Amino acid sequence: MSVGLQRLREDTDRIRRGARDKGEDPALVDEAIGTDEARRRLLGEGDALRAERKQLSEQIGASIKGGADPTGPEVAGLRARSTELGARIESIEAESGATQARLDDLLLRIPNPADPDVPVGGEEASVIVRSWGEPAARNGRQPHWEVAERLGLFDLAAGAKVAGSGFPIYRGAGAALQRALIDFMLELHTRQHGFTEIWPPAVINAESARGTGQIPDKEDQMYVVTRDDLYLVPTAEVPVTNIHRDEIIEADRLPIRYVAYSPCFRREAGAAGAKTRGILRVHQFDKVEMVCFERPEESNDTLEWLTARAETVLQQLELPYRVKLMATGDMGFVQAKKYDLEVWAPGVEDWLEVSSVSNFRDYQARRMNIRWRPAAAAKAEILHTLNGSGLALARTVAAILEVYQEPDGTIAVPAVLRPRLGAHISNRA
Repeated sequence: MSVGLQRLREDTDRIRRGARDKGEDPALVDEAIGTDEARRRLLGEGDALRAERKQLSEQIGASIKGGADPTGPEVAGLRARSTELGARIESIEAESGATQARLDDLLLRIPNPADPDVPVGGEEASVIVRSWGEPAARNGRQPHWEVAERLGLFDLAAGAKVAGSGFPIYRGAGAALQRALIDFMLELHTRQHGFTEIWPPAVINAESARGTGQIPDKEDQMYVVTRDDLYLVPTAEVPVTNIHRDEIIEADRLPIRYVAYSPCFRREAGAAGAKTRGILRVHQFDKVEMVCFERPEESNDTLEWLTARAETVLQQLELPYRVKLMATGDMGFVQAKKYDLEVWAPGVEDWLEVSSVSNFRDYQARRMNIRWRPAAAAKAEILHTLNGSGLALARTVAAILEVYQEPDGTIAVPAVLRPRLGAHISNRA
């Protein structure tokens, strides 16, 4: 389950409103309430019948002990009633099992209500909360795909030949730029921000996908390894958050902060057009992901801290960006609150999303049964999970190629990457 039965019963109106605000069907909430009531009625009836059957068994024993004929009408009548009760109990158990399965499925399909301070509406209702740096004018800057073709940085045609459209191949300095960015981000987050690095699998099982909310909400967007019933990772969030599935974490271990690099795969790459050209929207991309396990009372502050960690990457790369508080209809099924970081790309004159930072509160942890123990011998409680891109590389690379163009046609390397790449990208190596 995700929203939790107790919360569903006690806060039905808010959960129903939360579903509506996210563009989901609020009727699922009412169906879940009705299904829960039916399940409880069945459980109550089953318990009553089992108690009656137990009494009958005792009566049969007492009657025989008192001298009644075991094959006589008195005992036969009691046994017939016991058999009747047994058949009804068996029927109720089957019906109860089906009702429980339906309830479990409904709870997975009810979205996490947004926090009260999240604006209600679609994309137009999202709010820019701050910005950093001065967005450059285009001033003759080329789109990144033209720069990449001229300098031989990536090869979309070769990628399409090898795997299909949306699977770019990076070459020479383009491949080195990818590697340098990944190394820089991991080093920053581990050495300066205190994260523990994880190198996760590139595939996940269905239980892991269900735990973080990809199933049943986003299963059509994932690549499936059908023979082995596995999925290619849509983001490192999924395997990393599932590390602690079905665990109780002691208080002195919190917060837990992981950072992981992974290739990421998504089936839906978008329709053709300027906003999807080059590497703006592809089926495979690289990303460094931050994941936090947190005490519930600390998760608000952790969301702000995590967002600032993603911003640090952009600041050190000296890429102008803005932070957007996402509205309910534009934030996703499982998030309670979400910020998007958008970097300015002057070659396409557009803001490109390079990071999403989210607080899921107890929604994911409840699905994965991740709990924490506030004190020794205390009852275990559901903790909060958060994550954030730190950063997604494809659009970060696009922004670098457009922001750092030089008059001589080369690309100046951001200062923080020069120890890894040198001062300029200028050849087709």
